[in-house]
Amino acid sequence: MKFLIIIPTYNEMENIPEIIPRILKQNENLEILIVDDGSPDGTGDFVENLSKENSRVHLLRREKKMGLGTAYVAGFKWALEKSYDRIFEMDADGSHSPQALNIFLKEAENADLVLGSRYLNGKISVVNWDWKRLVLSYCANLYTRFATGMPFSDATGGFKCFSREALQKLDLGKLKSDGYCFQIETTHTLWKKGLKIKEIPIIFTDRTKGSSKMSGGIISEAFFLVLKLRFRS
Repeated sequence: MKFLIIIPTYNEMENIPEIIPRILKQNENLEILIVDDGSPDGTGDFVENLSKENSRVHLLRREKKMGLGTAYVAGFKWALEKSYDRIFEMDADGSHSPQALNIFLKEAENADLVLGSRYLNGKISVVNWDWKRLVLSYCANLYTRFATGMPFSDATGGFKCFSREALQKLDLGKLKSDGYCFQIETTHTLWKKGLKIKEIPIIFTDRTKGSSKMSGGIISEAFFLVLKLRFRS
């Protein structure tokens, strides 16, 4: 079977040289697709050179910063064209541990989508966040559960593993949201279609290098999308 890790990047040169080898050593069937949004810090150039040396590393360049959601959609389409069996979402900054990848793959044997949860069973597994960001994230998930009816403890997380069949059931052309919003929308769509979704615990460690891409616009977009999903349901 073929497994693909999709990692969107924008100015992640401080992290990418470290995270790629950590991922590749976990499983010989893992490959990586970097979707780079024209990073001026040379992230795309580094990955392009690495891809010439290592056939398990791939690069999809985009001309400018276009957002996390569209980066994943581009990566999903690429993965479907190349016939990968399991497709991951994963952050570039080291907040998602590569050591969890094989656990995801094991759980994915009996699930269409595996969600990495920071809040499973009432336990908070977040390292190095300040209390304001933690409260925002935790409350966003409570709000999402209440508004949509989804039973998941962490619908806003970005460490996920899709089966090929699950991606085929998403209407990728209609997914225009970003950040938290994108994560909620994709999970909600598959949940409403009746696919099997499983949550597993992960430890989320905040980045130590580079800067977060989170913005107030992404947060407000997620708030209103959840309302739309409620009425759509």
